[in-house]
Amino acid sequence: MRLRCVVLDDFQRVATEAADWSPLRDRVDVVPLDTHLPDEDALAAALADADIVVTLRERVAFPGSLIARLPRLKLIVASGMRNSVIDHAAAERHGVTVCGTASSSAPPVELTWALLLGLARGLVEESNGLRAGGPWQRTVGADLHGRRLGLLGLGKIGSRVARVGLAFGMRVGAWSQNLTREHADEVGVDLAPSKEALLAESDFVSVHLALGERTRGLLGAAELALLKPTAYLVNTSRAAIVDQDALLAALREGRIAGAGVDVFDTEPLPADHPMRTAPRLLATPHLGYVTRGNYATYYGQAVEAIEAFLAGSPVRRLP
Repeated sequence: MRLRCVVLDDFQRVATEAADWSPLRDRVDVVPLDTHLPDEDALAAALADADIVVTLRERVAFPGSLIARLPRLKLIVASGMRNSVIDHAAAERHGVTVCGTASSSAPPVELTWALLLGLARGLVEESNGLRAGGPWQRTVGADLHGRRLGLLGLGKIGSRVARVGLAFGMRVGAWSQNLTREHADEVGVDLAPSKEALLAESDFVSVHLALGERTRGLLGAAELALLKPTAYLVNTSRAAIVDQDALLAALREGRIAGAGVDVFDTEPLPADHPMRTAPRLLATPHLGYVTRGNYATYYGQAVEAIEAFLAGSPVRRLP
């Protein structure tokens, strides 16, 4: 019997082109879906006859209630090697194997700098004005050289962001609950004495923390109030780390110069979501890991994972 593999959220319609799926041709029908399924009922209906599901990062949650409604499901392949929105215990109870893939940290580093530079030099406003035939030069850009870059998190991604900041001649500081002076010295940045000190002293703040109980809501109204009115905030990590209502208020009231955001509390954003119209906001639709190289890895290793599962030897099992 042929198996059915559903690839979720193939928005760009590239899943079957980004990798060679031909090793599965004789055994598996691959069905990409290019629209997001908004709730559990829609997912249960669309995946009712799926034996295998390929999902990107943490775009789609698989709680135990959904897994229980998918009796044919035997394998989930999720890009990356960590996924907090899959109920792994429920998957095990229902005999569903969960596998991951490698993922490069370079693309989110690059997007962080795209957002930061775009904010600092008003690139969207200036480009739109030029194309519309508007006034020549509208903004005065913010300097990077000599300015303070504050990093919340100095892990794999944060460390790479730091090194770019140093190359721009910025003064780079970092803070996280587990950051040691030894690691800060190794990267070549200052260890801020506290989160509050980092926020108050920085001209640019960028978030690079994993989401957990200690980081959820880490930046609320009180923390955002510590930022300079000329400061910019960038979040390419997880939406829930920054209180979205507090950020919207700060942007609307002009209490910070701007924000660059790639992650949101609801994805895809509803058409009437306030983030779509917020002032001083440069927003992108969760593009941090969306590059040709990462997609080739995600889908190429998804094919490998499916082959290995069919051979009875699953690879890169999660968690």
